[in-house]
Amino acid sequence: MAKTPEQKWKETIIEYRKKCQKILNVSKNIRYVGVINEYGRTLTEISRPGLKPLLKSDQARNEFFIISTLMTLRKILDSSLGKLDYIVLKHQKISIVACQKNKVTFYISVLEKEVDALIPDIKKLI
Repeated sequence: MAKTPEQKWKETIIEYRKKCQKILNVSKNIRYVGVINEYGRTLTEISRPGLKPLLKSDQARNEFFIISTLMTLRKILDSSLGKLDYIVLKHQKISIVACQKNKVTFYISVLEKEVDALIPDIKKLI
């Protein structure tokens, strides 16, 4: 029997959630892993237990919209520059790694200043 679109969607979300958990397990310095769609909507997310979120819900929504817009607009340049591998945003308190696969973006916040060492392990899991 063929799966309904709803069943396929639920399975996709479960797979994203499993990937988020695997990424979270890469390092204790990873605070948050989320998957956002091309419109900035959160599809699934996992936070490290016991940590207080750095962003309020409206700030997070705006952040995800900005990142998804950036990733979508960068796709236009794929033919000229090549496919975008990842983006790293380094803040004083945290670093953000954004990796796009298909039409979703994995948004990962990391405490570590030297986030570059974690990127190869994260990319393997996406």
